[in-house]
Amino acid sequence: MMNTEQFIIYACPVGELNEQINLYFQKSQEHCGENPAHDYMPHCSLTGFFNANPNRIPDYLNSLDQIYHQSENLSLDIKIVQMMFKPKWHGLELKASGLKHLIANFAEIMHRQPIEENIRLKDWLHISFAYKFQPQHHETLKKLAENTINPESLTQWELRFYQKYSNGCWTCLQSWTL
Repeated sequence: MMNTEQFIIYACPVGELNEQINLYFQKSQEHCGENPAHDYMPHCSLTGFFNANPNRIPDYLNSLDQIYHQSENLSLDIKIVQMMFKPKWHGLELKASGLKHLIANFAEIMHRQPIEENIRLKDWLHISFAYKFQPQHHETLKKLAENTINPESLTQWELRFYQKYSNGCWTCLQSWTL
């Protein structure tokens, strides 16, 4: 069996929105303790985690780079639809049909190659602020988010290809401006 590592593709906010979400993570941890959202940087998952041989990563990066540069006719804009507060999940719902199309093209190209695991596309685009938290923290977390995060903040986005290590650390192997 070949040695494989975990990889994932994210769209990450850069600028004010990213700073606000990180501040929210800090405040929410102080007030309510950790929840699984604290294990990640602010991001929108475009794929699920997939395992790949590290020697094949240049193929993944080259394919994604090629598709990114061929996407000039696609709008890669990310629109924030709404801030949502469900009983077990808080975050931003996003819309980005051009970006979903780009990632679908990437997955299709990679599926034609000998890869270790198919790339799963994400259908519901969102940024998580908090999830799997204690029910009694719902209102506190909601108020913190409403007072800390402005969905209309000036935001740039980056497409990022990450490697996640078994110790919980991350490396961004390449990024592209959206």
